[in-house]
Amino acid sequence: MSTAPAAPEDVFITGYGIFTGHGFGDEALRDGVFAGRAAFRAVERFDTRPFRGRHAAAHGADGPPLPGTVPDPRHTPSQREALVACCRAALDMAGLPGSRSADVLIGTQGDHRGVTAFWSGPHGASHAPGAGSGPATGPGADVAESLPAALADLVAGDLGLTGRRMAFVNACVASANALLHGARLIRAGLAETVVCAGAYLVEQEFFAKFDAGRAFATEDRMRPFSADRTGLLLGDGVAALVLEAGSRVRARDADPLGRMSGWGMASDAFHVCQPHPQGRGLAAAMTAALDSSRVAPEDIEYVNAHGTGTRINDTAETRALHRAFGSAAGSLAVSSTKSTTGHMLEGSGAVEAVISLYALRHGLLPPTAGYGTPDPECDLDWIPNTPREAAVRRVLTTNAAFGGVNTAILLERP
Repeated sequence: MSTAPAAPEDVFITGYGIFTGHGFGDEALRDGVFAGRAAFRAVERFDTRPFRGRHAAAHGADGPPLPGTVPDPRHTPSQREALVACCRAALDMAGLPGSRSADVLIGTQGDHRGVTAFWSGPHGASHAPGAGSGPATGPGADVAESLPAALADLVAGDLGLTGRRMAFVNACVASANALLHGARLIRAGLAETVVCAGAYLVEQEFFAKFDAGRAFATEDRMRPFSADRTGLLLGDGVAALVLEAGSRVRARDADPLGRMSGWGMASDAFHVCQPHPQGRGLAAAMTAALDSSRVAPEDIEYVNAHGTGTRINDTAETRALHRAFGSAAGSLAVSSTKSTTGHMLEGSGAVEAVISLYALRHGLLPPTAGYGTPDPECDLDWIPNTPREAAVRRVLTTNAAFGGVNTAILLERP
């Protein structure tokens, strides 16, 4: 007697936590990203005099603080602190504060804040509190948190979670990759609950690298898709989402926030830093997300674009959207919320998934802040400067990274 294979599990989002340059939680998200207010300011965490760049969307003393820390523009909180705070908020929202069996998947390059301080001057004790973990002190703790896999392990331990612990390091799609992998585990019946997160907090090492590459905007703002765009700026970005199998959600009578119904990942295989000029890899990722959810292009009502504000990337992304959506691209609402948060590197995918989920739930589309002169090569509806009310049912969020890797995640109302 043969047994029919189990039907693929639905993947639901039941909770989230978020921290950006605007601060922690929904209030900061609403008053910052969804109001079109940019969080850029002069960096005070480290000396910017050696650099051309001076600005980033780094959280200061205003806005809701990260729980457990005192806002100080001269101090960078640790990724471990921010990840634990966001993961706890996500588990609380999901109604799973005492859960212990969840997997933890994190997109991060590790926390280089303490290591940079150790090698550049006198090294003091660093404190990264976690539930039952006690303070981490001395250079050994800093080095451990600079290793992506070790950081994921530490965060899971702080949360008391006993499932898989994995780190994803493929640059600006790292936390989107964590979400994709978590969804695959659930879809295949290999996991019931997965906490997917991503983190980047503005610090000196990566600031110096982007400055040396002349990637920074020449002003104190980003203008994605606008003809007068001059480059990107970095920003704080940490977020966590709880993914749950449909069977588990139904068994505990939970109220899901959204459904992760499709996803795609594709490579340009074109250049180590530049996207394919026609956006082939990103278009392939978007098409895969549509196909996997059996949704037609015209059924997508909003796209949260990668939108870095750089000349090459924005043009290639526009072409990718035309390629993936065809005639439906003309009626598509698109925005780059990096115009308010800055580029959050490994944290981008998770943060922008939360932003897209918020838009889905509240019927409010975030604008592209700083938009000025239209660019004929970027000829879509970019929701310029002011938010837009729209009761959308399906949204897509995209990310792209060095190495030519691209992701797309499709979210629906539950």
